[in-house]
Amino acid sequence: MQNRARLGLTAALLLAASLQGAANPATPAGFVGKFVWSMDAPGFGGFSGLELSADGAAFVALTDRGRWTRGTIRRNAAGAIVGIDAIAPVLLKGRGEAPLKPFRTDSEGLAIAEDGTLFVSFEGWARVLRYAAFGGSAEILPSPEAFRDLALNASLEALAVDDAGRLYTLPEDTAGGTEDFPVFRHDPATGWSQPFTVPREGGFLPVGADFGPDGRLYILERQFLGLGGFASRVRALDPATIPKAGEATGRAAAATVLQTAPGLHGNLEGLSVWQDAAGDLRLSLISDDNFGFFLTTEIVEYRLPR
Repeated sequence: MQNRARLGLTAALLLAASLQGAANPATPAGFVGKFVWSMDAPGFGGFSGLELSADGAAFVALTDRGRWTRGTIRRNAAGAIVGIDAIAPVLLKGRGEAPLKPFRTDSEGLAIAEDGTLFVSFEGWARVLRYAAFGGSAEILPSPEAFRDLALNASLEALAVDDAGRLYTLPEDTAGGTEDFPVFRHDPATGWSQPFTVPREGGFLPVGADFGPDGRLYILERQFLGLGGFASRVRALDPATIPKAGEATGRAAAATVLQTAPGLHGNLEGLSVWQDAAGDLRLSLISDDNFGFFLTTEIVEYRLPR
């Protein structure tokens, strides 16, 4: 949320005040643990994207100011995070070796294809960049006309890629603030389309997405409740309701698999879905601290019931 510094500061102040005087909210079933991550390095913080390896041992994390980092995760016998080893965040490059220009660094969504190709979506100037390797130069995917109509500060926060290499992205909000959320799909062979929508339910707005090993598209949503802090929700889309290429557009069915009480966690914006050693699906979520000292960078994990 680079362009929403005022909102971020307000949220931090209100959240800090609420946490000082409020009782601890209940933790949903399946909670594995929370790890507060810190690093004395320039550009650390503001994380908006997260991708873990299939075994949950390696990761790439994206900030909303045009940087990313990668590293490994240390876990205890129960599978909870006990430590992180990572490089200092490095600047995202443009089409050459130079970093992205300052006014084009509002990076929000992160997705990694099976072949290792990395994709980054942007909120300020709605677009998606493709990177053949971490730290490499970018290739700009052609953008559809519809991207031009997205709100400047509420566009492509969520990004995911399926097993076929197709990208899925959706805006954080719509122009009217009441419509369902349009999902855009990029097929490497045919380009962009807008095949379906995700139903808007309550005051939650989409900020992250990932495909799970079960083939479902998971969407992380956030709601800011002032003194109550942030509440988070994860919904899973039924693959049977997602139109295939050539089918008519539709409305995907979404089932809530996780919802946290206001103030339980920070400003969760990044989501990665993977399968742990016990065969359970695991949700790993990372928070955006808005580069302020009132909030922390935390990685929260939940295990979904079988």
